[in-house]
Amino acid sequence: MSNSTAARAALPAARTALGSLLACVLLCGCASQPIRDKDPRDPWERMNRPLWNLDVTLAKKVAIPLAHGYTRVVPQFMRTGIANFMDNSFYPEVIVNDLLQGKLKFSLIDTGRFIMNSTAGIGGLLDPAGHVGLPKRDNDFGRTLGTWGVPSGPYLVIPLVGPSDVRDLVSRVPDGYLWGINYIPNDYALYSIYFVYLLDTDARTLVPAFDLLESQHVFDQYGFARNAFLQRREFLIHGQSTKSLQKQEEELEKSLQDSDDSGPGGTPGTPGTSGTPGTPGAPGASGSSGAAPKSGAAGRSSSSSSNSSSASSSSAAR
Repeated sequence: MSNSTAARAALPAARTALGSLLACVLLCGCASQPIRDKDPRDPWERMNRPLWNLDVTLAKKVAIPLAHGYTRVVPQFMRTGIANFMDNSFYPEVIVNDLLQGKLKFSLIDTGRFIMNSTAGIGGLLDPAGHVGLPKRDNDFGRTLGTWGVPSGPYLVIPLVGPSDVRDLVSRVPDGYLWGINYIPNDYALYSIYFVYLLDTDARTLVPAFDLLESQHVFDQYGFARNAFLQRREFLIHGQSTKSLQKQEEELEKSLQDSDDSGPGGTPGTPGTSGTPGTPGAPGASGSSGAAPKSGAAGRSSSSSSNSSSASSSSAAR
């Protein structure tokens, strides 16, 4: 591939990383009052909380109204086709990360699903593979790094995306190279698909994540979403065999108890966005407060972070 094409593929991830860096520089000097009982996984909480509140505001003012309009105007069968197409477009990323994690069986299953849906499914608009017993799966380079022992690093709220961590932020770059949409040469078509992707992601993850968080009546929704995201990512990487899952349950309980006892250490958040969010992330999620297009499944898990993360907090939220 040409250098210009490769550069285009990395643009969404580069914009996300640059936005996070600029936010760090701008907010470090204007952090709020010191936070008591700081979570060791979240040393940048004084920076993350304002970013969380920014994401929440953008979600409420922009992303959620657009998502509601999308579901009202676009018929269900069309939304299903768009969701199938978007999910299928990420499957090269899933297959490559299966191989990098040594999951040969899953890589063969996912390859079969991708080929079937891309051909018999008319480019992924239909899901014949699901009807013959090939389930939809998700994977990303952040999980690959975690599988091989790379630590997650500090928790991080990415502007316009939602909950993440340093490892998942870095993983967005290689994941971006594996998303075929990034190689579309026509800018008008490329950004049109980005916009449709954001509408689809927000409708499927952001809106349910907000509904779930509101129904929980959590005092500190920022801390709730953070613990949900971190717990879910740990579970996705290590599964039920990890011993740290019990530790995270204890940390979640202690964190929420501390929040109730000592009050918020900053402005309490409201449901978050995306990686899918984030979420997710969940709030997550996606993730997504309806802005930067996702560069890979790490975005879905952080992004899909809104839905995935918040859902995993109570049970464990692209």
